[in-house]
Amino acid sequence: MQRLKDKVAIITGSTSGMGRDTAYVFAEEGAKVVVCGRNEERAREVVENIKANGGEAIYVIADMTDLDQVCTIFDKTIEAYGTVDILFNNAGLLSLTPSPDITMEEWDRVMTCDVTAALVLAQKVYPIMKEKGSGSIINTSSVAGISARYGPVAYCTAKHAMNGLTAALAREMGPEVRCNAIAPGAIITAMLDSVGGTEALAPMIASSPLNRAGSGREIGTVALFLATEDSSYITGQVIRVDGGVDA
Repeated sequence: MQRLKDKVAIITGSTSGMGRDTAYVFAEEGAKVVVCGRNEERAREVVENIKANGGEAIYVIADMTDLDQVCTIFDKTIEAYGTVDILFNNAGLLSLTPSPDITMEEWDRVMTCDVTAALVLAQKVYPIMKEKGSGSIINTSSVAGISARYGPVAYCTAKHAMNGLTAALAREMGPEVRCNAIAPGAIITAMLDSVGGTEALAPMIASSPLNRAGSGREIGTVALFLATEDSSYITGQVIRVDGGVDA
């Protein structure tokens, strides 16, 4: 349907998992996609796949814990396309260390990657979106941002903070810019694999009325909705895409 025809979309954390699948969804809908991640081989593969299917994309290599590199994402986007219409702050750093043991170095890395980098990019894109009169910022939260039982202290805190950031950006950047968040549950990703795959989240999956893990594409289609005018009266919301856990 080309619902994002000629729109420019930055998607952080898009060399794998939910971000990669969202990049494919956006490209299929006509967006010019800026793929971001730390692994150049994977970034190049995503861009090549998009181009092989008739889409348009570039990649920017950036470590989201380095705010100078985060700013480079915006700079390279403007250099390539001259504008930006959609920002999907999807990159995230998982921490499994409990509160009695976590170091301030690990805490700061998670907060910088999962929250501060999102604010920095939102600040960068806001003037352009405001001048254009429209724009959509989408943040990746988590069920860990809803309930502490779904994540250890740094990740849980960061995702709660992401919900607050989403509400604040919606309030302070409207009416031109809408900002919403997606709170995934058990989604099949490399991050999930790193903590033991679906077996590690078996209790969460069992608590879902759907009784299964979700896919990255199921996040991508919700992100697509939030990126288009189909969601024109939705802002400041955290949309759970978690199979109904706790329902």
